[in-house]
Amino acid sequence: MPNPIFPLNEYVPDGEPHVFGNRVYLYGSHDAANSTRFCVNDYTVWSAPVDDLTAWINHGITYRKEQDPRSKDGKLVDFYAPDCVQGPDGRYYLYYFAAGPNTRPFGPLSVAVSDRPEGPFDYYGDIRYPDGSPVLKYLTNDPAVLNDNGRIWLYYGWGLGRDFRSKLFSPLLNFVQHKLFQRTVSEIRTTEPSILSCAVAELESDMLTVKSEPKAVLDSKTTADKNSELYHHAFYEAASIRKFGNLYYLVWSSGQNNELCYATSKSPDRDFSYRGVIISNSDLGYMGNTKPKNNAGTIHGGIEKIGGRYYVFYHRCTNNTDFSRQACAEPIEIDADGSIRQVEMTSQGMSDQPLPGIGTYPAAICCNLITRKPIRLGIGKQQTLPRITEKEGELILADLTESTEAVYKYFDLSKTKEIIIHYRGECRISCNGNAVDENGHCKLSGSNRDELHICVEKGKADIMSFELK
Repeated sequence: MPNPIFPLNEYVPDGEPHVFGNRVYLYGSHDAANSTRFCVNDYTVWSAPVDDLTAWINHGITYRKEQDPRSKDGKLVDFYAPDCVQGPDGRYYLYYFAAGPNTRPFGPLSVAVSDRPEGPFDYYGDIRYPDGSPVLKYLTNDPAVLNDNGRIWLYYGWGLGRDFRSKLFSPLLNFVQHKLFQRTVSEIRTTEPSILSCAVAELESDMLTVKSEPKAVLDSKTTADKNSELYHHAFYEAASIRKFGNLYYLVWSSGQNNELCYATSKSPDRDFSYRGVIISNSDLGYMGNTKPKNNAGTIHGGIEKIGGRYYVFYHRCTNNTDFSRQACAEPIEIDADGSIRQVEMTSQGMSDQPLPGIGTYPAAICCNLITRKPIRLGIGKQQTLPRITEKEGELILADLTESTEAVYKYFDLSKTKEIIIHYRGECRISCNGNAVDENGHCKLSGSNRDELHICVEKGKADIMSFELK
């Protein structure tokens, strides 16, 4: 199954993969096609056998917004990025952050519970101190959780992508944080190194109560050493945690807002060292690339060992916004020293083999969409740019204008003789440098592992699909 890994009408960002038994489960937020805000749908869970990562099934709606006690008076909360862990009692605990009506900014993290990894889940409670008061230290966002041989570790936080340290901005920043996050100025001043950090706390066996005060485990750009490599890839959001061998892997989205970075440590709550970037959903940094290859935005995901192989799960953005994101995955390699080399976005996804050079494919599985116009990263609609979007229930490439190029990696084109492109519009199109005639036909000849480049040379087009023969 190519990227995205789920059907093209499904939008599951912020994916956290976990192997429970003989299946891998993906927990994430739930966007909608062409949406104007984040996470408008209820939680859903997908799973696949560990020995067949093409056979994903959907378990339906597994936790509804109205089940959260803050959904009341006809107003529903939104469910942001979750994570799931099996507790000491054998049950499955879904950690999440509810935002929107009837909530305070960065209010308490919440937990739902089920007897099965796929749910359905029921509301269980909020993260709390032993006296029952809610845990609000640091900014309670994007929970990640790890069962480390019976010890339960919770990570969370939110940072900033810019450095506001100066005599001029520091007092102003404290005031802005006070207003935005409803934290006292005293708390903002005394929380070390900053409330804008990735935090960690160990939980009691009840899966709700912290054993001790949360503490910072990773700096955002407001506190990172300016002379360190971390400073350029500092923590922003999207914490994710795994343990492989004797190393803990802390993954996060940096202030670049398009890349998943990671740090490692031999301890779960201290001494994490920045190691690098795993993937960017605009391919920035891959093989020295300095220009965005997609109109990317937020990224969130995790790494997991499945059937003896390691993978990174992440999401791509569609409709040129941050609000309609889809689950993708790529194989990764972890070297003997624990390091992970950055991988590129592909259309072939989790497979070790290129996609077959015979068959019909949706045009929307392109891994890069490149245009001459400047590509801006981040939130905001840019409808004038070419985009992956849903029209009449079909995900397509829309408004491709002169010199827009859709890239597909990789196909086995060793026996492919022809491509037929299904499109609409007045335009001139080429494929791998060969002219496409008015009926969408083009002759091809390629190698065993090859890229497809469909380019609009002139005019404007919507491209729906293509056939390889």
